[in-house]
Amino acid sequence: MKKLLILLSFLIIGLSSCQKVYVSKLRVQQAAIDDQKIQDYMKANNITATKDASGVYYKIVNPGTDPKPITTSTVKLTYTTEYLNGITIGKVDGSTARLNTYVLAIQAGVPKIGTGGRIILLVPSALAYGDADHGDIPANSVILYTLDLDGFSN
Repeated sequence: MKKLLILLSFLIIGLSSCQKVYVSKLRVQQAAIDDQKIQDYMKANNITATKDASGVYYKIVNPGTDPKPITTSTVKLTYTTEYLNGITIGKVDGSTARLNTYVLAIQAGVPKIGTGGRIILLVPSALAYGDADHGDIPANSVILYTLDLDGFSN
């Protein structure tokens, strides 16, 4: 009986690690698909953007004034969210919240500008809403944000 329990334990551990590897492989594949979509969009729209370490592509339209916010700053943002095909998902005017409560892409992009600044973010799905539907936004959606930093406090 003891040998059977040990064997079942190893089997369960082995299967769960296989699932993690499979999920990880899917995420790597999706990241490559998203990156290609972003590059195709930039080429088609003659956009030059920088890819940061998080995987977000950004273009600073207006750097704004110094200083710049940090992750724990309370920021006031006005932004538009779109799909790469130009369909607008939403517009937000004067949203005030701590920066670390926004999606990862916004957390990565906003500290690159100061008050009065504008930044465009081309966002792989993992850094926006991920691999699950989010309201009307389908899973694995690549998102374009145009953000204005209206102000912030630390």
